[in-house]
This record gives sequence, C-alpha cells and structure tokens, in this order.
Amino acid sequence: MELDALKNVLLSGERPENELSDLNLLSGELIIYPRSVHHSGESIYFIAKDKSEKNLFILFKKKALLNDFQNGKLVRENGDSILMKFPLSTHNRKCIQKIFDFTNPVTAGLQNSFGFGDRIGLANPGHLKALNGYKFFPVLAQQSIRELTRTNRTADEVMDAAVWSVFQEGFTSGFGADADHLKSTDDIDMMAAAGYKMFTFDPGEYVLNEADNLDESSLLKKLSEYPWVELNDSVDEAIKRYLSGKIEVDEFTIDVEKIDLLRAYSKYGRALAHVKKLFHHLKNNYSDYNFEVEISVDETDSVTSVFEHYFIASELKRLGVEFVSLAPRFPGAFEKGIDYKGDLSFFESEYRKHAALTVHFGTYKISLHSGSDKFTVYKIIAKINKGFIHIKTAGTSYLEALKVTAVREPDLFREILNFSRGLYESEKRTYHVSADLNRVKEAYEYNDEELLQLFYSDDARQVLHVTFGKVLTEKNSSGDYLFKEKIINCLKEHEDLHNEILIKHFNKHLEPFKEINS
Repeated sequence: MELDALKNVLLSGERPENELSDLNLLSGELIIYPRSVHHSGESIYFIAKDKSEKNLFILFKKKALLNDFQNGKLVRENGDSILMKFPLSTHNRKCIQKIFDFTNPVTAGLQNSFGFGDRIGLANPGHLKALNGYKFFPVLAQQSIRELTRTNRTADEVMDAAVWSVFQEGFTSGFGADADHLKSTDDIDMMAAAGYKMFTFDPGEYVLNEADNLDESSLLKKLSEYPWVELNDSVDEAIKRYLSGKIEVDEFTIDVEKIDLLRAYSKYGRALAHVKKLFHHLKNNYSDYNFEVEISVDETDSVTSVFEHYFIASELKRLGVEFVSLAPRFPGAFEKGIDYKGDLSFFESEYRKHAALTVHFGTYKISLHSGSDKFTVYKIIAKINKGFIHIKTAGTSYLEALKVTAVREPDLFREILNFSRGLYESEKRTYHVSADLNRVKEAYEYNDEELLQLFYSDDARQVLHVTFGKVLTEKNSSGDYLFKEKIINCLKEHEDLHNEILIKHFNKHLEPFKEINS
C-alpha cells in the first residue's frame, strides 16, 4: 500500500470497534490498533503489531525531525513520506508524553476512582475496555515497592505499560499513577522520578497493634516515649482537644473516653509522625509537582475504630498533611483474591460511619485495599452511596492472566499450579490469606475443564495469588525464565481472549457501582 493512501486512511477518522480492522489489510502485514492513531503537526503516530510484537509507528515527511526517538527502523519510504517503527521503550514513551499530553498521568482528586494493578504489564488495555460505560477515574500504573521487588520490574516499566495502553486505546480522559505502599523517603524519590502522581504512604510498621489491649498506665508509659516534638503535641493538649465534649458527626455522635484517646494515640502516634515526615519530604522537595497522597493503615492486625478514623483525620489535618484518601483497617477479613469474610451487617453499619466521616471532613475519600473480588462489599458501599471511594486491585488481574494459560495452554498452567503449591507455605507469610493447601490437588489430577473451575475456588485462587513473584522471576540452571516468557507469549498470542476475560471480570467489579456513577 502506498504511504499517501495509508495516510488518508489513518486521517479519515474512522475507528472500527474491532481492533483487527480493515486497516490491517490496507497496511499489509501490520495489525493496526485504530484507536491508537493520533497526529501532531504533519506526523501520524500509531501502534501496530508486527508479527507478535507491538511497536510505535510514525508516518512523517522527510523534512520532519524525529531526533528524540530512539532505535527506529525504516518500514517504507515513498516520495517524501517515510514510515518508521520504534520499540515501546521507556525513552520513546517519554517522547510521546512530550507530544501528547493525555499520556501523562494526572491526579484523581475527590472523585470515585479504581486502581488496576498489572503485575505482568499486558492487562491495562483490557482494564480500559472494561471501564467503558463506568464513571470511575482509572489508576493504571499502580505498583507497591514490594511488588516491584517480587516481580523484578522497575517503576518506569510499570509506567511504560500504562502509558502505551492509554495511547493504544486512545484514552484521553485522564489516568492516574499510584506509587503504592511507600515506607521511606527513598521510595518517594524513586517513584517521583518515574512520574507517579499518587503517593500511598504505608506507616504500618509504626502502628502499635497491642494498644487495643493495654490499660491506662501501660498506655501512658508508651506515650511517654513518643516523638512529641515532631507531633507538636502532648497528652494533656490532646485530652483538651478530644475530651472537651461529644464529637458530633452528621448522622451520629462519638462518645470518647480517656482510655479511647490514649489507645488511639498510642496506636497511631508514631505512624502519624512518620506520615508527617514523608509528606513534608514530598512537599518540600517537589514543590512544583502536582501530586496527591493516600494514607494506608489497612495492613495492620487491629481494626480501625470509628473514633480512631476521626482521630487520624483530625491529627493529619492539624499536622498539615494534605491527603485525598484514607485506607482504614475495616472489620472482617479482606483476604487476597477472594470475597469478603465476616459479618456483612456489621461491616455495613461500620462503613456507613466511616463514609459519614469523609463527608464530615469533606476533603478525602475512603480507599478500599485488597479490593479485588470483594463483590458482597461493593453492593453495600454502592447502596450506602455516601462520599467517594477508591478501590485498589492488583492480584486479581494476575489470576485472569493465568486463566488465559489454563484455557489455551493447560499443560503450562499445570506446571504453574504445581510450582505454586510447592511455594505456598513460604510465600503466604506476608499476605493475609487462609487457603488450605489440602484442598488444592496436584495439577495432573484435574482435567482441562476442572482446571478452569479452580479460578472459582478460594483456596486455589490464594495459592496462585501469593506465589506470583516466584512464578514471574524464577529461572532454570541455564538462566531462562521458567514461566514468565511462556505466560507473556501466551497472552500476546491470545490478546483478544485476554481482553475478553478481563472485561468480563472487571465488569463484575464495576457493575454494583453503575447507579452511583450514572
């Protein structure tokens, strides 16, 4: 096909719904993603699959300069037009971000948002397709330091996957990038350098879980050792603030006893000081950087009471910490990869109060961590429909990727399952899970159809979930990955099925919220 004719097709504005559109025939061996076609000046940019690999293609005039892009290869030259392809690299991603502003992450602010963690790097197109028709702001580049370490990925690689997906899907409505579960200023610096805009602070190691069970004298002893200079406070000042009268919230009243205050301060005081340190590092060192902060105290042994929520929000405000979302530790079990375990009626009564507090303060929203597959909880949150919500998911997309291997390459999946079974007991230690390995048989005992049913088993889901790091990084004696490249190749070969599975799975997540987003 002549380049002028290709240019006319690309500029025609026709965007067939099917990714593998008639553009493919017109452009020969290339499979063009129609929604990826964007133009700037006299140049046209698009993503296409050349054999099994996606590349960035640029159609431009000879006189145009493309000095910034790297590792380009000439595809075709005709007259004064040139078609070149470039790898979807970090460097070229940054070049695209300079040209097309919609490929830069932005802050979500105070609106409903949904975090789509992607541990392999191929799920974000499916995430965006699933979002169609739902008014959630998507957070696409979402990875914790723990996940980066376990997958041997870099913050830039996670950002690459998100940005190229946004470009491919022509998603111009804005997306977020969450530097999740940060614990140190070094963590902040690394993620800021990669362009992340949401910083989730995790002070969990500073939370004193045992405070719930200490008496007054023990609590006062603990508090005597706290960093009161950093907190700009004292026990006596705190007592004046919180015990001078009842705390009136729109729908209820919080009666605070002295022991409640001492426990709250003992439990979260050091965590608050650490959050203040992280926030001021971010604010002082990135003063011209548009960012937002989430505070996470969900990965603790102890439930966050309604008063403790009020206390945390009040103290953060007093300390000058600006935050857009707070992740409390709710009652019940928010285990990885499965639905909620616990008393739903009690959860509803507690969540209603927590949500009312966000309305009372008016500056932040609830963040639901380990939000994957909590379908019964979604219904309650949507029914209450108070304030705003951020839902954070990650491992569930990895499980959907494994589902593709189970459908198309069942023997590969059997190898992964047996490998995961062997690692579960050691890998589960840093996760909140309760799978019984005895209820997950050796892989050869399942026929192909039974393998697919494992994705509806809580035990199998958790066994597969927590072993993702080793599955994606383990190598054989020759230095080759045991599974990673095989999984990626399977997902690339069956891209349409991968997207279809993701759309169905995340529509199930999003559907309960359709009314509050209408």
